[in-house]
Amino acid sequence: MTEAHDVPELEVADSGEEQTRCGYVAIVGRPNVGKSTLMNRILGQKLSITSRRPQTTRHQILGIKTEAGVQTLYVDTPGLHKDDKKAINRYMNRAAATAVQDVDAVVFIVDRDRWTDEDEMVLRKVRRSHCPVVLAVNKVDRIQDKEVLMTTLQTLNEKYDFAAIVPLSAINGKNVDELEEVLNGYMPKGIHFFPEDQITDRSSRFMAAELVREKIMRQLGDELPYQMTVEIEEFKYEDRGDKPPLLHVSALILVERSGQKRIVIGDKGARMKVIGRDARTDMENMFDCKVMLNLWVKVKSGWSDDDRALRSLGYDLE
Repeated sequence: MTEAHDVPELEVADSGEEQTRCGYVAIVGRPNVGKSTLMNRILGQKLSITSRRPQTTRHQILGIKTEAGVQTLYVDTPGLHKDDKKAINRYMNRAAATAVQDVDAVVFIVDRDRWTDEDEMVLRKVRRSHCPVVLAVNKVDRIQDKEVLMTTLQTLNEKYDFAAIVPLSAINGKNVDELEEVLNGYMPKGIHFFPEDQITDRSSRFMAAELVREKIMRQLGDELPYQMTVEIEEFKYEDRGDKPPLLHVSALILVERSGQKRIVIGDKGARMKVIGRDARTDMENMFDCKVMLNLWVKVKSGWSDDDRALRSLGYDLE
């Protein structure tokens, strides 16, 4: 079910050729509602890292989908949250808030019938976007009673004049095509900004760091605070003649205290081995080559609350 205003259709030129369209869509919401899962589902492959922990996404991640003359540039964002005591939290909130500026549409994603104060905060932000806002109600596959779903959608509809409300499930793809159809209709006419086969503007080094960080977050659960990041020190392809190239990656895992370093390494290095194995497997799938991955852990006190340190580690909206 989708409730929507009239969505513009793709225009056809006098010659009979379809006009190309290209535009930006910001995906916003509070932490852990499925923003990254939704973008990965739309793209048909993994781009944004995911875990069950809130605030897994820390940067704006651009995902590019080109299909049937429409190039839609999805901007995945960190979850907007109230806790902004540290510099890294303020950075994540800025990254999410600025994403709704100068886009052609916004997807505001919420978790079925769980409306919170942070959802209300996100709504205040998107009210200022001056573009169509589509509400994506995620995880509706977990609602068995259809009357409950209808009541939920009606309640959400009263909160704002949304361009459309799309109930969906990002994890299994239910109604995601319907969401894309709505969004594509809001993309303006124009040339495509990227080649048809490109899916992001992020570098391979950045993606490698994100994959390592994802494995750490999945392994450690609630054991490790957010004061952890990953920096790529080496990213180099080795020419092996007739054999496929070998990619050498050296990643530095930064934590803030020595106790956190012991947690990441694990008993006799067991946890680091699992993190390295899982990250290497994903890198080989992403980069389509063999990968030699080396990991180190280093204590760098206070990095998460130091603006200069954050910029040096790539936390820079510029």
